[in-house]
Amino acid sequence: MKNKLKVIFLGGVGEIGKNMTVLEYGSDIIVVDAGMSFPTGDLPGIDYVLPDMTYLVENKNKVRAIFLTHGHGDHIGALAYLLKDIKAPVYGTKLTLMLADNKLREQKINDAELNVIQPRYSVKAGCFSVEFINVCHSIAGSVALAISTPVGTVVITGDYKIDYTPIAGETMDLHRFAELGKRGVLLLLADSTNIEREGYTMSERTVGETFDELFAKNAERRIIVATFASNVHRIQQILDVSKRYNRKVAFSGRSMLNVIEAATKLGELKYDKKMIADIEKIGNIPDKNLTIISTGSQGEPLSVLTRMAAGSFNKVNIGPNDTIIISASPIPGNERMIYSVINNLYKRGAEVVYSMLERVHVSGHACREEAKLIHSLLKPRFFVPVHGEYRHLIKHKNLAISLGQKEHTIIIPEIGGIIKLDGKSIRKAGIVPSGSLLVDGLGIEDLDSVVLRDRKRIAEDGIIVMVIGINEESGQVTVGPEIISRGFMSKEPETFNNSIRQVVLTTLSGLELKTCPRSEIQAAIRKDLRNFIFKKTKASPMILPFIIQQ
Repeated sequence: MKNKLKVIFLGGVGEIGKNMTVLEYGSDIIVVDAGMSFPTGDLPGIDYVLPDMTYLVENKNKVRAIFLTHGHGDHIGALAYLLKDIKAPVYGTKLTLMLADNKLREQKINDAELNVIQPRYSVKAGCFSVEFINVCHSIAGSVALAISTPVGTVVITGDYKIDYTPIAGETMDLHRFAELGKRGVLLLLADSTNIEREGYTMSERTVGETFDELFAKNAERRIIVATFASNVHRIQQILDVSKRYNRKVAFSGRSMLNVIEAATKLGELKYDKKMIADIEKIGNIPDKNLTIISTGSQGEPLSVLTRMAAGSFNKVNIGPNDTIIISASPIPGNERMIYSVINNLYKRGAEVVYSMLERVHVSGHACREEAKLIHSLLKPRFFVPVHGEYRHLIKHKNLAISLGQKEHTIIIPEIGGIIKLDGKSIRKAGIVPSGSLLVDGLGIEDLDSVVLRDRKRIAEDGIIVMVIGINEESGQVTVGPEIISRGFMSKEPETFNNSIRQVVLTTLSGLELKTCPRSEIQAAIRKDLRNFIFKKTKASPMILPFIIQQ
């Protein structure tokens, strides 16, 4: 029986971030991207979120290769975790692999097989042949993939926009897209992030023009620009305008320094090394002659910009002669953190410029007219919108229908969903183990973990700890109950704590403390105290009784 092509989505559909797509045919699997995402407010203490890679681990003998479309964290951030369990060659462009290698070394992975591929070149991986196609995005070295399979060609756009005047490199290879469309495309997986926006995404050069105006306007002030460390083209424009206005440039933030080093080695960043200042030695540089480029454009709690705004970054003290340019737009969910940073910067007397006030940021994703062009060039038989929340996928589906795509040839994907194609038909075909894994330091948990449930409970209702000493021979209470509460609110704390003590003593009086196991004593206290507190306050704090047997 003829095999069917399976396309499996482990991330990046119905959500923003943690992109990971699997193509499987017979005994061969290839993986496209291995990304992470940042936690939302309902994941306390979590550093970042990974796709559940159980399916790949269970089928690791089939995995022939991993292909990376570009070097953003939402496409390479989970690579180290994948390579801990799966040994497979990794393919990408120079900058993508250098950034990926930095992340691998942080995780003590030094033996990965990283292979640099140029656009227009192809790689054979099992029954698949994968061609890299140059696209424009907000990071250099971005590519789309044209994947030849036994049932037809699959095109994955990756993140892209059509920029006719890019800062560096070549324009998007629309000619190759047209050739593929002429030959015939079985399936298109296309970026849906900006599908709600009409028209075209502005060129990156627009930001450079705004920078020039702002640097002229603030000629006597110190200028601090916060942007994504990976946006090499944006950093190049800041360097260029700083040189025009006779300014030294200092970089701040670990990720910023890593990207600068990598991009400079590859020739993606070009500047006179004499204009670079050490952030540790900027004290004697006049404000009008200094630009600082930092991380923190998303208001991340430990980022340089956030620490500057809080007055806790000892290398830079923000004051009335500072102009801060936040050259990024908020990632959904980060708005509150960003505006908190902006407010704190204003409180320190600085002027703040951000995307609502000036054109200091342009997206790296295609708007509707650009998406229309890609659909029209490729003319795919089947279409699956990806890289977006559910509403983005639906709107992209409707756009494809407006261009003549038949509705029955379009599938809205889901995390873990399997889509099967035989060259003539497309259908949903079940689901694989999927979801999210949560990284906290060196630990990994799933969404249903007890640890996460406990954190949420403590965050919402607080915690009550009590210490009770019991004499083993007499069964008498000799210590406490001593009550310690954190994050739990009551109108009269001391009075309420006395009530808690009385409830605990009443519970203990009904037990044979000389013979009753410690676990049963703790369970009885938790039960009675939980009922009492909920009845009085409608809250359910975590209750931790400690029994000291003396």
